[in-house]
Amino acid sequence: MSTLLDPPQGLAIPMTDLKGRWGQLALGLVCMMAISSPQYVWALFTKPLLGQLGASLAQLQVTFSILIVLQTFFSPFQGYLVDRFGPRMLLSIGAILTGASWVLSASAHSVTQLYLTYGLLGGIGTGVIYVGVVGLMVRWFPRQRGFAVGMVAAGYGFGAILTTFPISSSLAAVGYAQTITMFGYIIGAVGLIAAQGIKRPPIEVAAQSVRVESRAAGIKPATMLKQPVFWLMFVMMTMMSTSGLMVISQMGAFAKDFGVASVLVWGMAALPLALTIDRFTNGLTRPFFGWLSDRIGRENTMAIAFGMEGLAMLAWLGLRSDPLWFVLLSGIVFFGWGEIFSLFPSTLTDTFGTRYATTNYGFLYMSQGIGSILGGPIAALIHQSSGSWIPVFGLMIALDLSAALLAFFVLKGMRARYMARTAGGV
Repeated sequence: MSTLLDPPQGLAIPMTDLKGRWGQLALGLVCMMAISSPQYVWALFTKPLLGQLGASLAQLQVTFSILIVLQTFFSPFQGYLVDRFGPRMLLSIGAILTGASWVLSASAHSVTQLYLTYGLLGGIGTGVIYVGVVGLMVRWFPRQRGFAVGMVAAGYGFGAILTTFPISSSLAAVGYAQTITMFGYIIGAVGLIAAQGIKRPPIEVAAQSVRVESRAAGIKPATMLKQPVFWLMFVMMTMMSTSGLMVISQMGAFAKDFGVASVLVWGMAALPLALTIDRFTNGLTRPFFGWLSDRIGRENTMAIAFGMEGLAMLAWLGLRSDPLWFVLLSGIVFFGWGEIFSLFPSTLTDTFGTRYATTNYGFLYMSQGIGSILGGPIAALIHQSSGSWIPVFGLMIALDLSAALLAFFVLKGMRARYMARTAGGV
């Protein structure tokens, strides 16, 4: 029986390379942890920013959408730059931009300034690191892509565990400006230091990747974009991104409306406690479901995970006024959501190869940007017009369950037919 470290038969990988890949995994994990806070602690900033800027919630949530849109819509170009100029330089620039986005947003006196700092700079900076790290991991771990991508993606989910309570406490003690300045310097420095050790895999690992591929060469982006199976994955990732990003961006608002935000659970306020648990489950789900998908198949795993999120959100809505269930179910919701960042890149690379993996994933990752618009300002407008979060939750539940059904009944067969048709080279 093969183990996680076994190379393919007939191709010996030196132990130094095996150590190298685990070192790269660790550095990629740190880089991802450093850039996670701009997205995952945003809900903590909405309340002080509403008072400071005098903007509506829908206007403020445009910042979050800009962050995600720029993180994603520029990702094909960012992936190309990483492939062209190397990961160390681009990831270093990404870390600097991410830290600067927080430091500069401390002095924002209008939503426009917030859009340009927190949104624009933060989106470009985090996008360079996210796409670059994921693209490297599918090359370093050709036989365990789901697990490896899940591990670094877990860093993006876990990272905010380290900052949620400190930022919450700092906001109460010294306010928004000092808090975001201090943490901006910290996350920028950590990401910059970790980026100095990032590198491409050596030729032996690249050769292993080719041996594992079902086709000798990867599919170019222009060819991939003509395939219906890519667009089905794009639609499904958009659906799942919308539901998760609605919760991330609106959680502070609907927790307050549900009357549970400040209620104590286990001696802690429900909202920051839920956000901390969410970061843990959002991180844990990525390597777990990535590992599971390496064994039972990508689409089968998608159906299980996506269905879990939809059912958990349904229960969450029904028990929304109970602070204990609010905290517990929020963790289950994120355990059913965060794995999209290991399952989709792994499925994409399985289908279209590793040669253009970073750029190809950049195109798929654009779906996250669309999801941020639908789950951010559009969801806020639906709430504003209806005066209730029930229509918003109902829409998100429908998206989750539909994506689960599409994975099992449509994507599975479509991808199998595509792989059979292109077997042996393209």
